[in-house]
Amino acid sequence: MKLFVRELTDNRCSFVVDDTRPDIVNLLRRTMVTEVPKMAIDEVEFHMGPIRDEDGNEYDSNSALFDEMISHRLGLVPIPTDIEHFTFREKCECNGAGCPHCTIIYVLNKKGPCTVYSGDLQPLGDMSLKVKEELIPLVKLKEKQALLIYATAVMGNGKAHAKWQPVTVCGYMNYPKVKINNDVQVDDPQKIVAILPKGVLDHQKGAFVLKDIAPLEKKDASFYDSQIPAIDGKKPVEIGYEENKFVFSFETDGSVKAKDALKFALNILSERFEELREQLSGIDEA
Repeated sequence: MKLFVRELTDNRCSFVVDDTRPDIVNLLRRTMVTEVPKMAIDEVEFHMGPIRDEDGNEYDSNSALFDEMISHRLGLVPIPTDIEHFTFREKCECNGAGCPHCTIIYVLNKKGPCTVYSGDLQPLGDMSLKVKEELIPLVKLKEKQALLIYATAVMGNGKAHAKWQPVTVCGYMNYPKVKINNDVQVDDPQKIVAILPKGVLDHQKGAFVLKDIAPLEKKDASFYDSQIPAIDGKKPVEIGYEENKFVFSFETDGSVKAKDALKFALNILSERFEELREQLSGIDEA
């Protein structure tokens, strides 16, 4: 298997993987979606009763939305997650009591009239854990309305709930293939060039030349192939897909860096295949 990374940012990754099978690539996709963990708000405590500001003004502890709806929105806010630092509560050395290695506590204290945003969540302690996507709207507060919330974030993965799924967009497709048959004589080569997306094909010195295959990656190769006429039963240019070469792309919600998500998924697959190999090795001894 060969892997070539073409694009890598904090929230996005795209790479070409060669010499592999569709089931292996799909296994990576499923692992990225269901196994890569992140921190997400799981428990929300609302202050009940009146809320007073520094000047003694009194506010009602309510809003236009039910507390359950606000809790649901808080759960989907991307929480910054260092996968190597945080762990699952049930695996933590604190035995689930809650410590800096498995728990983050946020406070939200807003008084209307205003719009409450994700950036209003303030972490207790380490300010590097402040939400980076600060403009996610949560709820609008009217005059004399206020919210005082304590929210607890813990580690989880997509198998348990979508709020613990850092990889949001993840997919792959077969790599396109262009075969040029310059022995086929064409009356008007530019018509063939114009059929394909701009920049893919050119005609120079009496022969077709492949310039760049990238514009075909997100296109339907069979559609373009059907538009190219055959001459004496043979096409001057054939468009198809590679059987064992794929373009793999994914994005994260910003809670986990794309590089860390990919490394975590690959490590999980490596550990599980190694465990399976060790279990199967005992068959020969039995």
